[in-house]
Amino acid sequence: MDLNLRGKTALVTGASKGIGLAAAEALAAEGCNVRLAARSGDALKAHAERLRATFQVQATAHVADLRNDRDLQNLAADCADIDILVNNAGDIPRGALTEVDESRWRHAWELKVFGYINLTRQIYGAMKARRQGVIVNVIGAAGERFDFNYITGSAGNAALMAFTRALGGRSLLEDNIRAVGINPGPVETDRMVTLLKGQAQAKWGDESRWRELTASMPQGRGATPREIGDLVAFLASERAGYTSGVIYTVDGGMSARN
Repeated sequence: MDLNLRGKTALVTGASKGIGLAAAEALAAEGCNVRLAARSGDALKAHAERLRATFQVQATAHVADLRNDRDLQNLAADCADIDILVNNAGDIPRGALTEVDESRWRHAWELKVFGYINLTRQIYGAMKARRQGVIVNVIGAAGERFDFNYITGSAGNAALMAFTRALGGRSLLEDNIRAVGINPGPVETDRMVTLLKGQAQAKWGDESRWRELTASMPQGRGATPREIGDLVAFLASERAGYTSGVIYTVDGGMSARN
Protein backbone atom coordinates (compact mmCIF):
# COMPACT_ATOMS: atom_id res chain seq x y z
CA MET A 1 0.00 0.00 0.00
CA ASP A 2 1.39 3.37 -1.02
CA LEU A 3 0.81 5.74 1.88
CA ASN A 4 1.39 8.81 -0.33
CA LEU A 5 4.00 10.17 2.04
CA ARG A 6 6.64 10.80 -0.63
CA GLY A 7 7.83 14.39 -0.43
CA LYS A 8 6.35 14.96 3.04
CA THR A 9 8.64 15.86 5.94
CA ALA A 10 8.45 14.41 9.45
CA LEU A 11 10.21 15.26 12.70
CA VAL A 12 10.72 12.26 14.99
CA THR A 13 11.95 12.77 18.55
CA GLY A 14 13.81 10.10 20.47
CA ALA A 15 14.97 8.89 17.07
CA SER A 16 18.39 7.47 17.93
CA LYS A 17 17.02 4.01 18.83
CA GLY A 18 13.97 1.90 19.58
CA ILE A 19 10.52 3.00 18.44
CA GLY A 20 11.70 6.43 17.33
CA LEU A 21 14.31 5.03 14.98
CA ALA A 22 11.87 2.40 13.70
CA ALA A 23 9.28 5.11 13.00
CA ALA A 24 11.87 7.15 11.10
CA GLU A 25 12.79 4.08 9.05
CA ALA A 26 9.14 3.31 8.27
CA LEU A 27 8.50 6.89 7.17
CA ALA A 28 11.67 7.03 5.08
CA ALA A 29 10.75 3.73 3.41
CA GLU A 30 7.58 5.50 2.21
CA GLY A 31 9.61 8.32 0.70
CA CYS A 32 9.08 10.75 3.57
CA ASN A 33 11.93 13.11 4.42
CA VAL A 34 12.88 12.78 8.08
CA ARG A 35 14.35 15.02 10.74
CA LEU A 36 15.79 12.95 13.58
CA ALA A 37 16.00 14.50 17.04
CA ALA A 38 17.70 13.09 20.13
CA ARG A 39 20.54 13.84 22.54
CA SER A 40 23.00 11.27 21.17
CA GLY A 41 24.62 13.14 18.31
CA ASP A 42 27.00 10.55 16.85
CA ALA A 43 24.38 7.79 16.65
CA LEU A 44 21.82 10.21 15.26
CA LYS A 45 24.11 11.42 12.48
CA ALA A 46 24.99 7.85 11.52
CA HIS A 47 21.31 6.91 11.30
CA ALA A 48 20.54 9.97 9.18
CA GLU A 49 23.35 9.08 6.78
CA ARG A 50 22.11 5.48 6.51
CA LEU A 51 18.51 6.56 5.83
CA ARG A 52 19.65 8.95 3.09
CA ALA A 53 21.67 6.23 1.41
CA THR A 54 19.06 3.49 1.78
CA PHE A 55 15.87 5.33 0.87
CA GLN A 56 17.11 8.33 -1.15
CA VAL A 57 15.28 10.81 1.08
CA GLN A 58 16.43 13.87 2.94
CA ALA A 59 17.44 12.91 6.47
CA THR A 60 18.95 15.33 8.96
CA ALA A 61 20.09 14.99 12.56
CA HIS A 62 19.09 17.52 15.20
CA VAL A 63 20.93 17.09 18.49
CA ALA A 64 18.58 18.43 21.14
CA ASP A 65 17.54 17.87 24.74
CA LEU A 66 13.81 18.57 24.92
CA ARG A 67 14.15 19.33 28.63
CA ASN A 68 16.20 22.37 27.63
CA ASP A 69 13.97 25.25 26.55
CA ARG A 70 16.58 26.73 24.19
CA ASP A 71 17.15 23.37 22.49
CA LEU A 72 13.42 22.87 22.12
CA GLN A 73 12.83 26.30 20.62
CA ASN A 74 15.76 25.92 18.23
CA LEU A 75 14.46 22.52 17.12
CA ALA A 76 10.99 23.92 16.54
CA ALA A 77 12.40 26.82 14.53
CA ASP A 78 14.55 24.50 12.41
CA CYS A 79 11.56 22.22 11.76
CA ALA A 80 8.78 24.77 11.33
CA ASP A 81 8.06 23.47 7.81
CA ILE A 82 7.32 19.86 8.79
CA ASP A 83 4.12 18.08 7.81
CA ILE A 84 4.29 15.44 10.55
CA LEU A 85 5.41 15.59 14.18
CA VAL A 86 6.11 12.29 15.95
CA ASN A 87 6.54 12.83 19.69
CA ASN A 88 8.38 9.82 21.05
CA ALA A 89 11.23 10.87 23.36
CA GLY A 90 10.94 9.68 26.93
CA ASP A 91 12.56 7.65 29.69
CA ILE A 92 10.37 7.38 32.77
CA PRO A 93 11.75 5.28 35.67
CA ARG A 94 9.91 2.43 37.30
CA GLY A 95 9.06 2.62 40.99
CA ALA A 96 6.17 2.89 43.41
CA LEU A 97 4.94 6.16 44.90
CA THR A 98 7.51 6.32 47.69
CA GLU A 99 10.38 5.09 45.50
CA VAL A 100 10.41 7.94 42.96
CA ASP A 101 11.23 11.24 44.62
CA GLU A 102 10.04 14.61 43.36
CA SER A 103 13.28 15.41 41.57
CA ARG A 104 13.26 12.18 39.50
CA TRP A 105 9.51 12.52 38.86
CA ARG A 106 9.86 16.08 37.53
CA HIS A 107 12.95 15.17 35.50
CA ALA A 108 11.05 12.34 33.79
CA TRP A 109 7.99 14.46 33.05
CA GLU A 110 10.05 17.35 31.69
CA LEU A 111 10.95 15.07 28.78
CA LYS A 112 8.02 12.69 28.31
CA VAL A 113 5.07 14.91 29.29
CA PHE A 114 6.11 18.55 28.95
CA GLY A 115 8.49 17.71 26.11
CA TYR A 116 5.51 16.49 24.06
CA ILE A 117 3.30 19.39 25.07
CA ASN A 118 5.87 22.13 24.60
CA LEU A 119 7.15 20.90 21.23
CA THR A 120 3.59 20.48 19.98
CA ARG A 121 2.79 24.02 21.11
CA GLN A 122 5.80 25.37 19.19
CA ILE A 123 5.07 23.40 16.00
CA TYR A 124 1.29 23.80 16.02
CA GLY A 125 1.28 27.46 15.03
CA ALA A 126 3.12 26.80 11.76
CA MET A 127 0.84 23.86 10.96
CA LYS A 128 -2.21 25.99 11.70
CA ALA A 129 -0.99 28.74 9.38
CA ARG A 130 -0.74 26.19 6.56
CA ARG A 131 -3.98 24.47 7.66
CA GLN A 132 -2.40 21.04 7.50
CA GLY A 133 -0.39 18.73 9.69
CA VAL A 134 -0.39 15.49 11.67
CA ILE A 135 0.79 14.93 15.24
CA VAL A 136 1.44 11.35 16.37
CA ASN A 137 2.12 10.86 20.06
CA VAL A 138 3.76 7.58 21.04
CA ILE A 139 2.59 7.24 24.63
CA GLY A 140 2.37 3.86 26.39
CA ALA A 141 -0.14 1.30 27.59
CA ALA A 142 0.55 2.09 31.25
CA GLY A 143 -1.64 5.14 30.70
CA GLU A 144 -4.67 2.84 30.54
CA ARG A 145 -3.48 -0.24 32.44
CA PHE A 146 -2.33 1.50 35.61
CA ASP A 147 0.70 0.10 37.38
CA PHE A 148 1.47 1.13 40.95
CA ASN A 149 5.08 0.07 40.45
CA TYR A 150 5.31 2.36 37.41
CA ILE A 151 3.20 5.15 38.83
CA THR A 152 5.22 7.98 37.29
CA GLY A 153 4.75 6.46 33.84
CA SER A 154 1.10 5.57 34.33
CA ALA A 155 0.19 9.09 35.46
CA GLY A 156 2.30 10.76 32.77
CA ASN A 157 0.95 8.57 29.98
CA ALA A 158 -2.64 9.12 31.12
CA ALA A 159 -2.02 12.87 30.94
CA LEU A 160 -0.68 12.54 27.39
CA MET A 161 -3.69 10.44 26.39
CA ALA A 162 -5.98 13.24 27.58
CA PHE A 163 -3.79 15.82 25.83
CA THR A 164 -4.01 13.89 22.55
CA ARG A 165 -7.77 13.44 22.71
CA ALA A 166 -8.39 17.07 23.63
CA LEU A 167 -6.09 18.27 20.86
CA GLY A 168 -7.28 15.91 18.15
CA GLY A 169 -10.93 16.24 19.00
CA ARG A 170 -11.11 19.86 17.87
CA SER A 171 -8.03 20.49 15.75
CA LEU A 172 -9.27 18.58 12.71
CA LEU A 173 -12.48 20.56 12.71
CA GLU A 174 -10.94 23.97 13.30
CA ASP A 175 -7.42 23.86 11.86
CA ASN A 176 -7.28 20.74 9.65
CA ILE A 177 -4.63 19.23 11.92
CA ARG A 178 -4.95 15.63 13.07
CA ALA A 179 -3.63 14.37 16.42
CA VAL A 180 -3.52 10.68 17.28
CA GLY A 181 -1.83 8.54 19.91
CA ILE A 182 -0.31 5.08 20.10
CA ASN A 183 -0.11 3.09 23.33
CA PRO A 184 2.46 0.35 22.84
CA GLY A 185 2.48 -2.52 25.30
CA PRO A 186 5.77 -4.40 25.75
CA VAL A 187 8.16 -3.61 22.91
CA GLU A 188 11.48 -5.38 22.51
CA THR A 189 13.65 -2.29 22.53
CA ASP A 190 17.19 -2.33 23.88
CA ARG A 191 15.82 -0.90 27.12
CA MET A 192 13.30 -3.73 27.56
CA VAL A 193 15.82 -6.45 26.71
CA THR A 194 18.34 -4.98 29.17
CA LEU A 195 15.68 -4.96 31.88
CA LEU A 196 14.72 -8.57 31.18
CA LYS A 197 18.35 -9.67 31.15
CA GLY A 198 18.74 -8.13 34.59
CA GLN A 199 15.67 -9.97 35.82
CA ALA A 200 16.92 -13.26 34.35
CA GLN A 201 20.30 -12.75 35.98
CA ALA A 202 18.66 -12.10 39.35
CA LYS A 203 16.27 -15.05 39.03
CA TRP A 204 18.45 -17.73 37.45
CA GLY A 205 21.97 -16.33 37.45
CA ASP A 206 21.91 -16.37 33.64
CA GLU A 207 20.96 -13.29 31.66
CA SER A 208 20.79 -15.28 28.42
CA ARG A 209 17.52 -16.81 29.64
CA TRP A 210 15.70 -13.47 29.33
CA ARG A 211 13.49 -14.78 26.54
CA GLU A 212 11.82 -17.14 29.03
CA LEU A 213 10.38 -14.08 30.77
CA THR A 214 8.35 -13.20 27.66
CA ALA A 215 6.57 -16.58 27.59
CA SER A 216 3.38 -15.13 29.11
CA MET A 217 3.17 -12.36 26.50
CA PRO A 218 1.06 -12.77 23.35
CA GLN A 219 2.97 -14.93 20.86
CA GLY A 220 5.64 -15.32 23.54
CA ARG A 221 7.23 -11.97 22.70
CA GLY A 222 6.91 -8.25 22.86
CA ALA A 223 6.15 -6.17 19.79
CA THR A 224 9.04 -5.30 17.50
CA PRO A 225 9.86 -1.59 17.27
CA ARG A 226 9.08 -1.71 13.54
CA GLU A 227 5.53 -2.95 14.23
CA ILE A 228 4.97 0.30 16.12
CA GLY A 229 6.89 2.31 13.54
CA ASP A 230 4.72 1.03 10.72
CA LEU A 231 1.60 2.14 12.59
CA VAL A 232 3.15 5.58 13.06
CA ALA A 233 3.64 5.85 9.29
CA PHE A 234 0.10 4.71 8.53
CA LEU A 235 -1.51 7.11 11.02
CA ALA A 236 0.61 9.96 9.68
CA SER A 237 -0.60 9.29 6.15
CA GLU A 238 -3.72 10.38 4.28
CA ARG A 239 -4.88 6.74 4.47
CA ALA A 240 -5.84 7.62 8.06
CA GLY A 241 -7.15 11.03 7.07
CA TYR A 242 -10.42 10.73 8.99
CA THR A 243 -8.70 9.64 12.21
CA SER A 244 -8.08 12.15 14.99
CA GLY A 245 -8.40 12.42 18.75
CA VAL A 246 -8.06 8.67 19.36
CA ILE A 247 -5.50 6.35 20.93
CA TYR A 248 -4.46 3.04 19.34
CA THR A 249 -3.43 0.34 21.80
CA VAL A 250 -0.86 -2.16 20.47
CA ASP A 251 -0.33 -4.79 23.15
CA GLY A 252 -1.21 -8.08 21.47
CA GLY A 253 -4.64 -8.09 23.12
CA MET A 254 -3.35 -7.90 26.70
CA SER A 255 -5.71 -5.07 27.64
CA ALA A 256 -8.68 -6.97 26.21
CA ARG A 257 -8.04 -9.83 28.61
CA ASN A 258 -9.06 -7.57 31.46
